[in-house]
Order: sequence, then structure tokens, then C-alpha cells
Amino acid sequence: MSGIIVNNVARASGTIAATPGGLDWSTAVVTASTVTVEAGRGYFINTTSNACTVTLPSSAEAGDQIVIADYARTWSTNAVTLDSNGLNFQGQADTYTVDYDTVGQSLNIVYSDSTKGWLPVSDDAVADVPLAPPTQKAAFAYGQVGSSSNTSVKNLMNSSGVIASDVTGVGTARRMISGATYGLDKGIFAFGYTSSNVSLKNLMNSSGVIAADVSGVGTARRGTGSTGYGVDTAIYAFGLAGADTNVSNLVNSSGVVASDTTGVGTSRAELIGVRYGTDTALFSFGTIASTKTNLVSNSGVVASDTTQVGTARTAPGAATYGGDKAAVAYGTTGSVTAVKNLISNVGVVGSDVTGVGTARNSIAGVGYGGDKGAFAYGTTGGTNYVSLKNLMSNSGVIASDVTGVGTARATLASAGYSITA
Repeated sequence: MSGIIVNNVARASGTIAATPGGLDWSTAVVTASTVTVEAGRGYFINTTSNACTVTLPSSAEAGDQIVIADYARTWSTNAVTLDSNGLNFQGQADTYTVDYDTVGQSLNIVYSDSTKGWLPVSDDAVADVPLAPPTQKAAFAYGQVGSSSNTSVKNLMNSSGVIASDVTGVGTARRMISGATYGLDKGIFAFGYTSSNVSLKNLMNSSGVIAADVSGVGTARRGTGSTGYGVDTAIYAFGLAGADTNVSNLVNSSGVVASDTTGVGTSRAELIGVRYGTDTALFSFGTIASTKTNLVSNSGVVASDTTQVGTARTAPGAATYGGDKAAVAYGTTGSVTAVKNLISNVGVVGSDVTGVGTARNSIAGVGYGGDKGAFAYGTTGGTNYVSLKNLMSNSGVIASDVTGVGTARATLASAGYSITA
């Protein structure tokens, strides 16, 4: 193709809309590690599983145009490299490395001449990620109610943070179980301990109804961390399976738990998982006096350890607030504490903040009302179970104790549900 492209409309994202006589967008999303592209075409490059080298045409004429776009917003994890195939790129020979590694990026290049070669007309990053509607309600379920007694009782919490009375539980009673939101408006409760570790799961619909047991996938374990990530997916990671482990299991938007993924990071249990930013998450704290944090990408990849600040402790709770931030609070260092650590919208765990409310551990935390959080239940030591609740504002301030509703218990799970207040 030669000549100048005309009658093409630039979208707000920086990509070019195909029109008759203009760019021809490939309908096949590129997932391979290499692709050779043609002038006059647009390509969606998906680097979820691997980086991709894009080889440009070996010959070109002035006005030849190519557009590539970050299909899955993963170029920051696995970059795109341009091979200019013997032609210059911005005046440099193709011996230079040209990488694009910004999330949400799109690249529009046009061939000029043999001196400058391919020139970017635009290489914009789409900063605004489509935001999923936040969950408004939450459920607290399962847990330990005695020295050797478990329960499957459930308590729903409305969008104002009011916890309702007990609902007879569904599914196998167990403790040291974990919960997460998936599919935008539903929840999942999985793994845990009965008289041994299990990998059972129970799905919760958008009305807060928990379904019967489904035989689990993945290593049976207890004390896992769990959190949503991406737009509508979730992940379970770490936990105790005879010994501490760092294995992880992804949960898709239909609530299907995938098989084990080889773990990354320090093996530990009784840790927290929580979302931050718009589509990312992290795991932090836990047994072995951990001050380790592991970030989770928007494609569910768990990163290696980052050393954090804050008091190392076991069995704290975590909840989102403010739309893109989170807080970790309570837990035990050998003695129960109410200390709090705020997590920024880029996943940085802040230093200790003096806690509010009764010091306790094995507590559940969850987001509610779109931009607020709640911490509830737990133990002040041994089998001294409580049903106290502490609400957290959309600026991360935790309020004083509210006398609880429902069965006092510990090592329970929580999950958000419903996008309707």
C-alpha cells in the first residue's frame, strides 16, 4: 500500500477507527510470541501469557501505516518489541531495541522515508481503565465457635454496614476458610478445615444465597489468602497444607477454580488478600512473622516478595476503601493487636497506625457500600470469640466498636456481593 491514509477517525483511546479505504483491523487477536504485520492494518496484541515481537514489513513506502493495541492491558507485564526488519525506526537502525511496556498502550506508526523510517504518530496509553461497579453488600460466613466446633452460619451485611442476624448455613461447616468476590456481584467461599484440610467451594449468588458444596480443585489447605483481581476474577494463594505453601489457584468469572499454579513468594498461612488500585491485588502478612507482600497483576500473576513496613502479625483482616485503596488491621503478634496499616492505590503498605477498637485476631474484613470497609468477629485470645464490628470510612478511618449481631466466632470468611444498594 502507498499514499496517505484519509478518512480515518481517531478515537479517544488513540487507536484509529477502520473506515472504507482505511485501516483493515485483524479480527484474530495475536497471542503468539512473534507476529509479522502488514502496512494498512491494525492488530490487537494480547501479551497475557508471553511477550511478543512484532516484525514490521521489510519494505515500505511513505504513508504506510500500522496500528497495534494492548488487547488485555498486559504490556506492562509482557512487553511488545518492534523489529523494524532492516528499516529505520525514528532515524535509528534496526539494531536498536524498541520496546513498548505501558499498560493500555496503543501505537500508531507511519513510514516516512529511508532516513527516519517508521515514525510514531501516537503512542498513547489509555489511562482510564473501565471500572467495574463496586459491590454494595457483604456476607460473613463459616468459622470456629468452640475449641473444636465449626459452623456454616451466615450473616449478611447491607450497603449501610448493618449486619443481620444468623441465617442457617449451607455447606460443610469449617474454619480457617477464605472468601472473595468474583463475577462483579457474586462471592465464593473455599478451602478450610473440618477435621482435616479440604478444598471444597461454595458459591454465593448476587442475592447473598450460598449454594451447596462443590468438590474442590487444588491443594486442600486452610488459612489461605483470597481476593478479587482484574475486573471479575479472583485468586486463592498460600495457606497451610501439612506445611506452609505458596501455591495459588485462579477463579474465573463463572466461579470455576483452576488447578494449582506453582507458587511464588514466601510460603505462609493466615495472611490477607485484598484489592488495590483499579484491577490489581496483593497478599501480605501471615505466619512466620511475615513482613512480606506479594503483588498480584491484573492477569493474576503473583510477584515475588517485597519487604514491607508495619508490625509483622498473623490472622489480621483486610478491607477495601475509597474505591482504590485498602487497609489491614488487627491480628496477633503473640498478643492480639488493633494496629492498622493503610495500603495505597499502587500497593504500598504504610507504616503502623494506632488501632481503634478491641484488639483481636482471626477476624474478617470486607468492602461494602461501594467505598467503605468493615471488620467483624474474631477472638481476643483462645476461644474468647466476639461478634464486634468496626466500620471503616471511605478515607480509611476505623470507627469504634459496635456490639455485634450473630454468632460470635473466629477464623471465618467474608465476601462482597451485589452491585445494587
